[in-house]
Amino acid sequence: MQERRGSTTPDRSLYDTPFFRDLPQSTVETALAHVVTRQHPANRVILLENDWGSSVYFILNGWVKIRTYNIDGKEVTLNILGPGELFGEMAPLEEVPRSTDVITLTPTVVANMPATDFVNLVNTEPQAGIRLAKLMARRLRQLNRRLRLRESDSTSRVADILLFLADGQGRQSADGLEIPNLPHRELSSLSGMARETVTRVLGKLERKGIIRRSQDGLCITNLRALESLLL
Repeated sequence: MQERRGSTTPDRSLYDTPFFRDLPQSTVETALAHVVTRQHPANRVILLENDWGSSVYFILNGWVKIRTYNIDGKEVTLNILGPGELFGEMAPLEEVPRSTDVITLTPTVVANMPATDFVNLVNTEPQAGIRLAKLMARRLRQLNRRLRLRESDSTSRVADILLFLADGQGRQSADGLEIPNLPHRELSSLSGMARETVTRVLGKLERKGIIRRSQDGLCITNLRALESLLL
């Protein structure tokens, strides 16, 4: 599948993303006037570390991972983002090169917003600035929790990753909280554990009735029991 250049007319679903929702319509229309929507296949690099930040990206469909490398050259997944989330916002704000890579995990539709338009929006619309601050605070809180759990047992660390995904992309259903059923190698990279360990823990959680897996996704059927594993 080849990357497809998209329309310069903003996808209407972009107006309903958490960042833009309920902002003044005229403000949003001005901010999105130069947005370009593009479709990317799976495993496509969208951003590279040390690139300059000319755009901010909003995910309309699909999944991406935020990647870097440790001092030994091993890939480390810092975050996984899905529909409604944004990335690439830090470099334009700080006027510095990108600090991570961003790669698609699935076929993904992304809206590219010129960095100057994004910075202008944040500087002129107080609610946009507040939402950006809340987003950064949430990501910092999640990262701090993951770092605290680095020395915990494997069950606690896998439970934390599932809760981390639920915090960003959980969808309530009749059976519980639905989250993406990501490849175990991605969960392994997020948690810093071997893929075999992650697979074993997921199996244990499923046998206990805390989660249920299917081809389409993963459902947290007992959220309270999963949260108790972090205590």
